[in-house]
Amino acid sequence: MRNPLGLTIFVVMLVMVAFKAGADGTLSSSNTLHDEVNVQIVTMLGHEISALRQVSSDRLSELTSEAPKKVHRVWLFGRRVNQDPVGDFAYSQATLARLPAAKGGSEWQCLSEALYFEARGESVKGQFAVAEVILNRKDSPQFPNSVCGVVRQGSGGGRLSCQFSYKCDGNTERMYNRTAQQTVGKIARIMLDGEPRILTRGATYYHATSVRPSWSRKFMETASIGVHKFYRDNRQASN
Repeated sequence: MRNPLGLTIFVVMLVMVAFKAGADGTLSSSNTLHDEVNVQIVTMLGHEISALRQVSSDRLSELTSEAPKKVHRVWLFGRRVNQDPVGDFAYSQATLARLPAAKGGSEWQCLSEALYFEARGESVKGQFAVAEVILNRKDSPQFPNSVCGVVRQGSGGGRLSCQFSYKCDGNTERMYNRTAQQTVGKIARIMLDGEPRILTRGATYYHATSVRPSWSRKFMETASIGVHKFYRDNRQASN
């Protein structure tokens, strides 16, 4: 295609003619209304043509080409995080550093808190993996149906009943490390906004590699990331 801009403008002009023909047929009883519609159409198309003239010829060629288009990430805060194709996301501090500070409601706060106290010493990828487990639990009928419910499960029944140990260790749940707090906040926001859970293959359990709890023998190990191993219930296993 030698001149995609010219073709685009030509198509726009055809649309303008079609609009005018329709207006002539349906608004003939009111010359004043007819003129107002024509003015609005011409003004609108004028803006479109002006905008098209600012687009590079290479970009217009890409848009008008029949070749498949690449899909880019646009999932965070209504803005494109990077130009990499989906699946090439880098789980790194550098990636998170490019993002603005995150914020949210109670579900975001509960997920951020859990990541801080359970996984702030993990790699970024490991923290994403722990977030997956919490969200997988939220979606499972075996666990509470909210992030806060999942995180707080068992916290009223004594030290050994907590699903997440930090809820029953007696320590003040205050996030003193500002950098770690910002990191887990961004990860929580990303995950709550729908980032695909591709790291742990549906895991709803995990433990540190330094221990081997008895329950781990009952479940299917799905991943080992950083200092954690991840599992899911064999009865729910599906690849």
